[in-house]
Amino acid sequence: MNTEEKNQLIKLFENHFGDEVQTVTMLAPSGSYREYCRIRSKNRSVIGAFNDDIKENTAFLSFSGHFRKADLPVPDIYAVSSDLKKYIMEDLGDITLFDYIMDIRAKEGFSENIEAKYREVLKILPGFQIIAGKDLDYKVGYPREAFDKQSMMWDLNYFKYYFLKLAKISFDEQALEDDFQLFSDYLLSTLSEFFMYRDFQSRNIMLTGDKIYFIDYQGGRKGALQYDVASLLYDSKADIPQDVRLRLLDYYIDELKKFISVDEEKFRSYFSGFSLIRLMQAMGAYGFRGYYEKKEEFLKSIPYAVKNLEIILSIVNIPVKLPELMNVLERLTHSEKLKALGKKQNDLTIRITSFSYKRGIPEDPYGNGGGFIFDCRALNNPGRYAEFKDLTGKDIKVQQFIERNSEMKYFFQYVKSLVEQSVKNYLNRGFTHLCVSFGCTGGQHRSVYAAELMAGHLQNNFPVNVVLIHRELE
Repeated sequence: MNTEEKNQLIKLFENHFGDEVQTVTMLAPSGSYREYCRIRSKNRSVIGAFNDDIKENTAFLSFSGHFRKADLPVPDIYAVSSDLKKYIMEDLGDITLFDYIMDIRAKEGFSENIEAKYREVLKILPGFQIIAGKDLDYKVGYPREAFDKQSMMWDLNYFKYYFLKLAKISFDEQALEDDFQLFSDYLLSTLSEFFMYRDFQSRNIMLTGDKIYFIDYQGGRKGALQYDVASLLYDSKADIPQDVRLRLLDYYIDELKKFISVDEEKFRSYFSGFSLIRLMQAMGAYGFRGYYEKKEEFLKSIPYAVKNLEIILSIVNIPVKLPELMNVLERLTHSEKLKALGKKQNDLTIRITSFSYKRGIPEDPYGNGGGFIFDCRALNNPGRYAEFKDLTGKDIKVQQFIERNSEMKYFFQYVKSLVEQSVKNYLNRGFTHLCVSFGCTGGQHRSVYAAELMAGHLQNNFPVNVVLIHRELE
C-alpha cells in the first residue's frame, strides 16, 4: 500500500466518521495480495483495506451486505471508495481461532475448551450454508459462481503443477488427468446448492470478546456442504487430533439435521472426497507460496498437510477407482523430505508451572506423566511479611528478599543441573514435551520466582520453546 492509497483510506475514514485520523498501522500480510491497515482516531478504530481486484472486492462487499441482513456474524462495512478498490470495515481485533488454539494448547493441550470453541463455530456454519445461501447473488462469485467442474480442475491442476512438480514427485500425466476427471465427476454427483465459504479455516475466524466472527469469504460460491467442514477440520497447522475431528463431524451433522434431512452414510463418503480435494488445493497453495515464491512459512505447513493426508487415505471411501491419484498420494505420505520441511531444532516444549500445594500438583496436559516437581517450601517465605503480602515473585522487591534471605542460590543450582540433564537428553532423542513445576504454600512468591528463573535460564541457553504458567496468579 503506497502513500497515496493510504491517504485515500484516511480521507474515506474522515469523510464517513467526521473524526480526525491519529494513527495508521499496517497489518501483517496474509496469504493474499490484499493489504490491510488499522486506522485510529480519538473515538474509534477500524480496518482499512486496499485491493486492486475489483471483482474480488465486489464479491466480498456483496456477500457482507447479504450476511449482515441475515444477522450472521461478519464485519460491518462502513464506507467504500468510488473505484471499489478501498473500503473500511469493523475492527474485530487481532485474535483468530488459530491464535486461540495455539495459546490454549500450549497451556492445556488440545483441551475441551478448544473443542467447545470449534462446536460454537460449527453451530453457526449451517446458517451461512443453507439459510443465507438460498437467495444469495452468486453472479458476483469470484472467480466463478459455483464450485463446478472448471473450479475443481483448476484446483487439481494447481496441486499437480505447483506441488507435485515443484516437490519433484513423479507421476503419469495422462493417467493422473484421467483420474482427475473421474474424481471431479464423482464430487459433482452430490447436491451442490449451498453457500460454500471456500476458505473456511481457523485463521479466517475472529474471536472478539465472547463473540465469533467470520471473515475472508470473498472466494465463496455455490457448492457442497462437505467442503467447508473438511476445510476447517483438516486445517493443516491447527493439527486437530483425529478423535476430536470425528466428534466434531458428528456434531456438525447433528446441527445440519436441524435444517435439512441428511443421509449420513452418503454424507460421510462425500466428506472424505471433499477432504482430499481441499487438502490438495491447500498443498498447491503451499507449493506455490513456498517453493515458487520462497515464503518459508508456507513450507512449514507441508508436514502437517502430509500427516493429514495419511489420515484421510486411511479412511477415504470413494466408490470410483483412481489408481494413479491414489498411488501419487501414497508416495507423498512416504516422503521423508516433505515431512522434514521447515522442521526446527526447537521442537521441545518445556512447560514451567508455579503452584500452591493447597490446590494440588499440576496435571500434565501432554499426557506423558513424569517431569519434575520441586518443593520451594524450605526457603524463607516472603508471604510472612506484611510488606510483601500483596506482591508476587515477579516483583523485584520479593526477588531481592528471596535472594538475600534464603538459600535460593544453592537450591536453584541443584535444580538447574537436574533439569539441564533431561533437556539435553530430550533434545538428542527428539522428545517434544517436558514439565517442570515449582510449588510453595500459596503459589505466590517462592514458586513464582523459581519458575521465572528457570524459564529465563532455559530460554537463554537451549533451543527450546518455553511455556510459563503461574497457576495461582492466573
